[in-house]
Amino acid sequence: MAPSTASTAQQSIEQLAINTIRTLAMDAVQAANSGHPGSPMGMAPNAYVLWQRILRYDPAHPVWPNRDRFVLSAGHASMLIYSLLHLTGVKRVEEEMTVTGDPAVSMDDIKRFRQLHSKTPGHPEYRFTSGVETTTGPLGQGVANSVGMAIAGKWLAARYNKPGYELFNFNVYSFAGDGCMQEGISSEAASMAGHLKLANLCWMYDSNQITIEGHTHLSMSEDVAARFKAYGWHVLHVEDGNDLAAMEAAYKTFLKTDDAPTMIIVNSHIGWGSPNKQDTHSAHGEPLGDKEIELTKAVYGWPTDKKFYVPDGVYEHWQQGIGARGEKLHAEWVALFGKYKAEYPELAKELEEIQTWQLPAGWDQGLPTYPADPKGKASRDVGGEAQNAIAKNVPWLIGGSADLAPSTKTLIKGAESFQATSYGGRNMHYGIREHAMAAVVNGMAVTRVRPYGATFLVFSDYCRNSIRLAAIMEVPSIFVFTHDSLGVGEDGPTHQPIEHLASLRAIPGLLVIRPGDANETVEAWKHAMQQTKEPTALIFSRQAMPTLDRTKYASADGLHRGAYVLADAPGGKPDVILIGTGTELGLAVEAYEKLTAEGIAARVVSMPSTSVFEHYCKKHPEYREQVLPSSVRARVSIEMGAAYGWERYVGLDGTAIGMHSFGASAPLKDVMAFFGFSSAAVIDAAKKLLKR
Repeated sequence: MAPSTASTAQQSIEQLAINTIRTLAMDAVQAANSGHPGSPMGMAPNAYVLWQRILRYDPAHPVWPNRDRFVLSAGHASMLIYSLLHLTGVKRVEEEMTVTGDPAVSMDDIKRFRQLHSKTPGHPEYRFTSGVETTTGPLGQGVANSVGMAIAGKWLAARYNKPGYELFNFNVYSFAGDGCMQEGISSEAASMAGHLKLANLCWMYDSNQITIEGHTHLSMSEDVAARFKAYGWHVLHVEDGNDLAAMEAAYKTFLKTDDAPTMIIVNSHIGWGSPNKQDTHSAHGEPLGDKEIELTKAVYGWPTDKKFYVPDGVYEHWQQGIGARGEKLHAEWVALFGKYKAEYPELAKELEEIQTWQLPAGWDQGLPTYPADPKGKASRDVGGEAQNAIAKNVPWLIGGSADLAPSTKTLIKGAESFQATSYGGRNMHYGIREHAMAAVVNGMAVTRVRPYGATFLVFSDYCRNSIRLAAIMEVPSIFVFTHDSLGVGEDGPTHQPIEHLASLRAIPGLLVIRPGDANETVEAWKHAMQQTKEPTALIFSRQAMPTLDRTKYASADGLHRGAYVLADAPGGKPDVILIGTGTELGLAVEAYEKLTAEGIAARVVSMPSTSVFEHYCKKHPEYREQVLPSSVRARVSIEMGAAYGWERYVGLDGTAIGMHSFGASAPLKDVMAFFGFSSAAVIDAAKKLLKR
């Protein structure tokens, strides 16, 4: 039977909408002479079905808390999401979560793809382009972030949904390619999602069997479906990536699944619709070229002489689908929240604070303070005590460790574990999956809860890419790293971090804080909690450090300036400056007392955070001179890590006492003595400088 005129017209406008996504991608990549046109072309039908028929999303209110999340994990296909944001009319959001009337992605932005200051950078960037839920590009990061979003969704529902008030039931969708499936982080995240039975999570695997070097047979031969079934996922197949009905049926099956995350494997051809399908490399990683574009547009029945062309009716078609559906769902949610606010005012207030990165009144009440103690405590122990005090006041502080909670001291006491049977739990068990842990933390952070992840400092290498992306995204993820130095002792060089502090400090926008005693540790947690844009790495020790007498030395709140004068020479005129961090701050203080007793004018500067110090000095340039006067060139820094970077503070004439090799396996006292970490070494270095 021949299709009706109405169904033919519908099919026509749907195909126009799909081909508009494809041609915008081709034209934008060609204009930029850079980018990946093939993946957006191949994934366009799937994206159309998801956005137009399934996604609960209001383009006019893209920060609606219960919106479905869409993550383009295959971030190189960025023109796919830019085309969708443009065609569906997603509005731009200001920093204060205010929705404007301007488009998130204008046609001019698409024409300026990959150009300076355009809203269409080479890979999708959170905060930079409204409607982009997380920054993607490094393969596997997006799908791992999506697990964090799904976790946050389950937690929000468990805490805030009440009978008759289902405020949170959003789903998280992520598009991934062969590259994402090969990255190890994806396997870690998938294993975690399967264990947690995150039925609000759906990954779409665009199985086009192409990577940059060629066919995936070069490097990949496993059965991906079997792998995901083993993880505990529900796996569906769509044999033809152009079959809209099959794609819609798969998504509807996902929506009915309540006991596992879902993987939809779609067989597609990269650059679908191109007459030259063999040229997979150019379709994947290079512009197609004017001639190829003309031929492809001819296949689509597209005007070959028009660029950045949107046919009549396409914008309206999107508005009649996702636009109308999203407007209705959003209005219903707003009305429901209004009633909820009247019945549950305290919980509603929490939700408003969560969405605006605010902390509740009295969030820092009950934080411990510590009297002077020459034996002191390990900063990991104090960190756990401070974290637990904050957790009592901030219910949405959620986190855990990579199977190391007894060592990192990051368990929230009295709280349940987050499990498939207890989604309201606040203690995460990330398993021995450091890379996925850090990415999951970021996914939770962009959903606006306050997450943390913890492991040993030496394993920050596993987390580094995710930490870097947290800094790029400007989200306040908290990463707790313990066992911060040679203090690990007998565990030896494989577990003794050397270059890690310098490496983390090199990441722009990351606050790296290594407190020097118990009270600085409390301030470190306070500083991390007050961030709304900067991620924080809290660096804590395994071994005890003296708790300084704050009636004799300066207040620990100097930590919020990054560095401060802890102890000073008479009249504030030192001849030598000793700079310490972490457990080595105690060595600097001990050396100071002995030098002072000998009549040598010394100053101790506690520098728990070079990044906070530099940030503070940008606003208060005079402060640098107050703490590190340029006239005092005799300076000694002490830190049980790579000396690299300390020349910025000790100068060419100073001495950086640090590590210039890997460590060794031996008891702590023997290791410290062998590598020269003692107050005697500090005194000797100071005196040598003064003789010059």
